Amino acid sequence: MHKAGFVNIVGNPNVGKSTLMNQLVGERISIATFKAQTTRHRIMGIVNTPEMQIVFSDTPGVLKPNYKLQESMLAFSESALQDADVLLYVTDVVENPEKNMEFLEKVQKLDTPIILLINKIDELTGGNAQLAAIVDKWHALLPKAEILPLSAKNKFGVDMLLKRIQELLPESPAYFDKDQLTDKPARFFVSEIIREKILLYYDKEIPYSVEVAVERFKEDDKHIHINAIIYVERDSQKGIIIGHQGVALKKVSTEARKSLEKFFDKPIFLEIFVKVDKDWRSSEKELNHFGYNPE
Repeated sequence: MHKAGFVNIVGNPNVGKSTLMNQLVGERISIATFKAQTTRHRIMGIVNTPEMQIVFSDTPGVLKPNYKLQESMLAFSESALQDADVLLYVTDVVENPEKNMEFLEKVQKLDTPIILLINKIDELTGGNAQLAAIVDKWHALLPKAEILPLSAKNKFGVDMLLKRIQELLPESPAYFDKDQLTDKPARFFVSEIIREKILLYYDKEIPYSVEVAVERFKEDDKHIHINAIIYVERDSQKGIIIGHQGVALKKVSTEARKSLEKFFDKPIFLEIFVKVDKDWRSSEKELNHFGYNPE
């Protein structure tokens, strides 16, 4: 008997969805930083054993959209409610359970098995009594959900979660080849890794005004040659990304190259350029070009 299914991870920004995804899959698939709104797409990571295939899908944090990019991000999250065999709703020990009730009400109506994950229990200061109060609040909001406390960062509770997911999966042949790790192409992870470095090294609105496109990805037996473009919305942002005498961009390039070499296990030749694409976050055409279309 072989089991297979789609396990979709949803929740508000910054509750640890991407960290959990990476722990479940065992590889760095999703960007995991301390900044909110880090994941912009649905990113699939695939776990294979002889008896099962779990297709995990990490989604952007749920938020009320202020511009077209965020509308697309919300559409990715809402689409994850429609095609899940098991839904993982991630919260943490400090989040207000009634945040984004509009999305939560859609979750309440699902007949899909739901596992509510209370993440970051390592940050609890009030012990079991505090955890019990959090569980009670969530049980009132999602009475059909199973509730599991965990710490994705410390991998506490992750193995128990995997075991429960396997029990809930339907009988099915595999959906993807058994040696496949993700549905995303190599270029996608190049742009995600570069974007991660921008999130880490720049402040304020800069990371959220940036998109990365890979113009060239050429691999031979020994090396990978990559040309990438960082798109920003303003000339002033271009100056900040490049930095005085190019120092800031050089740092991003160096750190991205190191991470890419670890990811692909090959020497990388990386060139990064910066271009201005005014108001790309509000342009339907540009968002389609960058792949923000959940259809």
